[in-house]
Amino acid sequence: MSEDWLSRTELLLGKEELSKLRNANVLVVGLGGVGAYAAEQICRSGVGSMTIVDGDHVEESNINRQLPAIQSNLGKDKAAIMGERLLDINPNLNLKIINEYLHKESMNDILQIGNYDYVVDAIDTLAPKISLIYHSLQNNLNVVSAMGAGGKIDPSKIKIADISQSYNCKLARMLRKRLHKIGVYEGVQVVFSPEDISKDAVVLSESQNKRSNVGTISYMPPLFGCFCASVVVNGLLERKN
Repeated sequence: MSEDWLSRTELLLGKEELSKLRNANVLVVGLGGVGAYAAEQICRSGVGSMTIVDGDHVEESNINRQLPAIQSNLGKDKAAIMGERLLDINPNLNLKIINEYLHKESMNDILQIGNYDYVVDAIDTLAPKISLIYHSLQNNLNVVSAMGAGGKIDPSKIKIADISQSYNCKLARMLRKRLHKIGVYEGVQVVFSPEDISKDAVVLSESQNKRSNVGTISYMPPLFGCFCASVVVNGLLERKN
């Protein structure tokens, strides 16, 4: 495959910067509404090596917002679908696919085997999310973490900030509280929105991974994913977002 598909990127960044992306290695954990879009934009930017992780499969309720979610993919593994898609974008991508949920016990092992330049946390569940962030920092890895896109509808309010500067986001508040208990107060970039959530948009859930479900519009999780990708690309290029 020729490199012509990156000609517009090279025109913007130049050969030297494009080479930085080509030599970079990025881990994306979680391939739902946020993570799948983050992974695709990172791939399309020209990053040469990626590992994608998710143990979930496509459900009908995912169709309103998730990239792998179309009728013909119902029941299929998100990691496999996204792996095929990324390689269809760039057949030369050095891609590792991990089709499993990462638990806090296995998190450190995954982080140590990859020699990653950046980690994208797009996990929905709090405990593994905290574990991924903590072990990324312990391994001196750059990490960007997606906060809650559910219940939000105004894209102009999405922000990028250090975790210590996040506000009016329930997930960010819980994350800060738990991270403080293990001595982490800053050093994690987060994508969040301080937009208020209507109580009518939240219902209790009995699912294994979540205690509640939050209404979500089609474009907000993808935008969170794109913001995460921008943090990664600009970080790899050593530019401020």
